[in-house]
Amino acid sequence: MNTVITTPPSSNSLVDPQAQRLLDFLRDVGLPHDNIMADPSERSIIASNLPGYLQSLPAEVKRDARYLSKFVIGAGSGLFDYALNAIWNEVVIDLRKKAALYGLDIFFDAAVGGNKTRDFYKTEDDLAALKDAVMLDTCRKLELISDTTYKKLKHILDMRNDIGISHPTNYNINAFELLGWLQTCVQDVLHDRPTAAALQVQAFISNLKAHTAPLDQATRQTIERRFTELPSHLCGSLLRTVFGIYVAPDTDPGVRKNIALLVPALWKTCPDEPRYRLGIVLEGYNTNLYKDKYTLGEQFFALVGGNAYRSASERVIIVDTLITELLDKHNGWDNFHHEAPVAANLWSYVPDQGSILDNLAARLFKTVLICRIGRGIPYNDGVSPGGKLYYDAILNLGGDKFAPHIMAAFTHYEVSGQLGRSICRTQAKQALEAARTNVINQRLIECMTYLIDHIEANSGCASSTDFKRLSADYIRWN
Repeated sequence: MNTVITTPPSSNSLVDPQAQRLLDFLRDVGLPHDNIMADPSERSIIASNLPGYLQSLPAEVKRDARYLSKFVIGAGSGLFDYALNAIWNEVVIDLRKKAALYGLDIFFDAAVGGNKTRDFYKTEDDLAALKDAVMLDTCRKLELISDTTYKKLKHILDMRNDIGISHPTNYNINAFELLGWLQTCVQDVLHDRPTAAALQVQAFISNLKAHTAPLDQATRQTIERRFTELPSHLCGSLLRTVFGIYVAPDTDPGVRKNIALLVPALWKTCPDEPRYRLGIVLEGYNTNLYKDKYTLGEQFFALVGGNAYRSASERVIIVDTLITELLDKHNGWDNFHHEAPVAANLWSYVPDQGSILDNLAARLFKTVLICRIGRGIPYNDGVSPGGKLYYDAILNLGGDKFAPHIMAAFTHYEVSGQLGRSICRTQAKQALEAARTNVINQRLIECMTYLIDHIEANSGCASSTDFKRLSADYIRWN
């Protein structure tokens, strides 16, 4: 369609000869008749160019394109707004076919995501429940259409919504616009295929569901390398679908085991947004009493080290419970052995400063200090060997933001009561050194250095007048 030819309307049978009679009838019965049909000159452009373009299309594109036929009828009759609506309907039907061929599970996961209504989207018929804009966005996200095609179709959808026959309007579509939109819809959608990356994802999901035998090392490494080659947004969509397969009660145990091997590598390739969305999905399982799915979902998050991405409301409860459990283990029998697993679990929820919940920070650091300072006995210097690594790691996260919480904890009776033993004071000094590591603020460094320099000789240095004066801008002293 590089050359547009204009000829008189009588030269082509595509122009409906009854059109003028219909307009005359409307006028005679007193109905509006202006701007109902396109002008004869506009219809002439359609009549001269559309037949040749349709002839050039492959038979497989035209065979079942019923709305393309309606487009031709509308365009030939001068009802351009009707024709626009018809070709858009053909686009939607084709996008639904692409979605079904690609895989409904991954498509609905990307379209509906963590919404609690996801369970209601299962079959091809459910695609009709998605709004056209959502369908379009999801096809772009999964690379069923290119970014350029998405932008073109988004414009056509906007035009269809603004000036199509389905919406009131006085705008007159001209033949050049209509032919351009037709060409975009046919060449970029009806006559197009998903990208190679999208097809790789489709094939992977299909093969993953069917492969129950254990993966060998070479296959596993090949798949993990392919993850790093995919666009990050496709990795996010793939992660959501793999999660859904893992938590499905009817998933074969062999498939679930293979997912457990592969998913840590997939998780690393994903941006944060799909990770947080999975956390919301997991919380939804708990809220809606899907006990089996929730249990499997917790396993999934443990496999990928993703507890920090669980929803804030869940993490508040879980972290608070773990803090209490850690303190109980510390004060209980054989604490050296029992502290470590709880400390490791707690660390998985606060692996970085951003994941530390403000309303639990004071209690978190105080409890960690109690465990890190230890019981003051010679054996292992009174500190759980397995837990010590995690205690230092959590204290390292304090930085400028939480350094005041750590220093203030030394004035609490639970901590200060431990400092009567010299072994505990030595461990307290080491804990402060770990906490100072990532502090940048010079005054805070000075405050922590003061405690480090004095705590072995003076267990009450955190309550001294000098320290209170030094830290007054960061700790509220009563």
